[in-house]
Order: sequence, then C-alpha cells, then structure tokens
Amino acid sequence: MIDLYTANSSNGRRAAIILEECGLTHRVHKYALLKDEHKNPEFAAIAPAGSIPVIVDSDGPGGMPITLAQSCAILLYASEKTGKFMPRNFASRALVWQWLMQAATDVSPASANIFYNVVLMPDKSEANGKFFQERALKVFGDCNRQLADRDYLAGELSVADFALYPVYAVRKKIIDEAGTLAHLTRWGERMAARPGVQKAMQAAL
Repeated sequence: MIDLYTANSSNGRRAAIILEECGLTHRVHKYALLKDEHKNPEFAAIAPAGSIPVIVDSDGPGGMPITLAQSCAILLYASEKTGKFMPRNFASRALVWQWLMQAATDVSPASANIFYNVVLMPDKSEANGKFFQERALKVFGDCNRQLADRDYLAGELSVADFALYPVYAVRKKIIDEAGTLAHLTRWGERMAARPGVQKAMQAAL
C-alpha cells in the first residue's frame, strides 16, 4: 500500500496521476496548503522539508518501506516499480528524460510565477503578471512544437506527459486565449480523456 500526501497543486496532481495510471494501490491524504494544513508535527515527521507531494510505500525496494518526496521522483519511482510509461530503448528513454525535465524545470516554474504574482507576492504587478504569462506561453510553445507530429511528447505515452499535464490543466485558460497552441490543446484533450487522469485529478482537488 502506498500513502500519498498531496494537495490541489500541479505537483500534487502529478503524483496522483502516476499512481492511478500505474495501477498502484494507494490512499490519498489531502492538505489545503494555503491554510497551512501541512504544517504540523505529523507531516513534518514524514517530510522534513514540509513540501508535497510525498509517498510512503510500505512495500518498497526489497520489501522495505520507503518515503519519497518530489513529484518527478515519484513519477520515476512508480514507473520503475511497475515497468510502465518508460520505453526500453535507450534513445527513446533519453527523449522522455528531456521532456520530463522540460516540464519540471521550464514549464512548472513559469506557471508558478503566475501563481506567485496573483496570490503570494505582497506587491502585485500587472507588468510582472504580463511578463510571467508571456514566459509561460513561450515554454508551452516549445511543447506545442514537439507535439506537431506526434501524439505524446516522446512519441509514446510516458512520465513526461504526466509531468506536463497538470500544469497544462491549470493554465488552460491562457493557452486557449492565446489561440496559437493547437497541437498542445489536442494533446491536452487526449490526456484529459484518460480515466486514470480524470480520477487522479479529482482525487487531488
């Protein structure tokens, strides 16, 4: 059994999606981050950094329990544990790594900056908001070009797609308004139609 400690965030939804899509039995423990529900001794004992998502797998490697944080680490762990959503061919795997990192290090921070400017920054700035939105559309545009001649980021469905989808979903409004990311939009519709994705997205709300 895997216990998933998560929240209504792109990172939290990534973990929920991969556990669902890999068919791993799990329980979901949800926290409202803006209410600081995760700032308690019980969660601190599991995750000293205090960030979500975190999984605790009672049947980890060698049958020993393992606790793991960071959404992309959880994606890779579930993929490795089940043998799913990671191609066997070395070149194909390398392409998955590239687009997994694109989602984690380019797209996610660009999306997060929009959230920070709207919600967390003490001094909100319309100019900064426009800059952050344009930056997000630029990195989504990189994904859009990659999807011009393929159904999924690395050719076949992989952890890279599960890493990108929750960020796409939370920024769908600005993507639709831009009207220039048709390949990404079609990919998003394809991902949203998956029952595992639907169930996981609801579980992490």
